[in-house]
Amino acid sequence: MDWTGSHGWMGIGWIFMLLFWGLLIIGLFAIIRWLSTSARQSHRDAEKRALETLKDRYARGEIDREEYEQKRRDIDR
Repeated sequence: MDWTGSHGWMGIGWIFMLLFWGLLIIGLFAIIRWLSTSARQSHRDAEKRALETLKDRYARGEIDREEYEQKRRDIDR
């Protein structure tokens, strides 16, 4: 026993426990945020590719203006 009446490091063990749980919770939030951000980004990329394909088809004359406008509205939803 030392002069504080505790048994060495055991007296401040609660600090390490709080630090551990705090880092664990922060890490979980960071992972969840990263996953949701990457999912949104891949969805936006898919929309961009679809719109580019649609523009190319319209430019080549494969579809008319009415069909182009309808499909563009469908993609933008």
